[in-house]
Amino acid sequence: MTENKNGEILKDITINDVAKALNLSKTTVSRAISGKGRVSEATRNLVLSYAKEHNYMPNAIARSLAHSKTFNIGVVIPSDADAAETPFFQRVLMGICETAASRDYDVLVAASSEHDISSLKRMVINHKVDGVILTRSLKHDSPVEFLKQMNVPFVVIGETVDKNAVQVDNDMTAACSEMTSILIRMGIKSIALIVGNLEYIVNRRRYDGFMRGFLECDRIADQSIIFQNAGSMPMVDSAVSKILKKNVDCIITGDDLICGRVLTKLREKNISVPGEIKVASFYNSFMLENNNPPITSINIDVHALGGTAATTLIKLISGGSVQRKIIMNHEILLKKSTV
Repeated sequence: MTENKNGEILKDITINDVAKALNLSKTTVSRAISGKGRVSEATRNLVLSYAKEHNYMPNAIARSLAHSKTFNIGVVIPSDADAAETPFFQRVLMGICETAASRDYDVLVAASSEHDISSLKRMVINHKVDGVILTRSLKHDSPVEFLKQMNVPFVVIGETVDKNAVQVDNDMTAACSEMTSILIRMGIKSIALIVGNLEYIVNRRRYDGFMRGFLECDRIADQSIIFQNAGSMPMVDSAVSKILKKNVDCIITGDDLICGRVLTKLREKNISVPGEIKVASFYNSFMLENNNPPITSINIDVHALGGTAATTLIKLISGGSVQRKIIMNHEILLKKSTV
């Protein structure tokens, strides 16, 4: 039941009721409301006016059948994500959901890992979605291969090895190179790097950017203080211990999770930042917001990343043309941790 503008209770009406009241066929009413098919402007206005007055909304299921669509988009988040990574995926998902809702789409979420994409397969095989957004890219990307095989429109947030896939990303190589070169030009001589699992393409690009930053400054990075695949806290702790023995001036971390652990170890050892050693991160999040001193980092708009991915996917679903790779902006936040 609904109310009209005078507050009177009205029973829910169907397309049959609209057609009968206006002495039109159901096909004409459907065309007028959907905006598709030949209908005169006068008839369209008549139908839309009547529908508005009587609060008529087409049934979502009927609409999806008429268009051979579900009006759902799927979002795949990694089931093996660390708890500290959750805020990133939450903000991405919020951007996706807000954009999808503004375009009359709903969002279904599936959790998958590199070795188990069964939830993604069920979503696609059971025709629950019109397209999919992948929120993490891998070196060996089974979700991408599956979606290509099934001929399902999809967008990857981040870079993927499949050069034909539609991607929404930040240029992490350029961003990390920019920040590294800025620190070098500030006079910092010895810079260590601790970066996570290189199976994740974003970590590979962070490493690439670090190395490029040295090249752009005509410097050679010290390989003995570069620690890759630091995918656990004990590995980060070990890297910090080795770095401190080398009298390094600055530690750059691949992300905020690693950075948080580095800062904890430095506090445990009563080593001041930036007095005795400087610290920076290739990714900024709320984890670093309240640290004292504030941490130099790369900032990206994660919410906008999700929204842009949703807009792009819906265009793909509708048969529109899109850019194969959309690069979002970033900014370098220079703060007291590297002064």
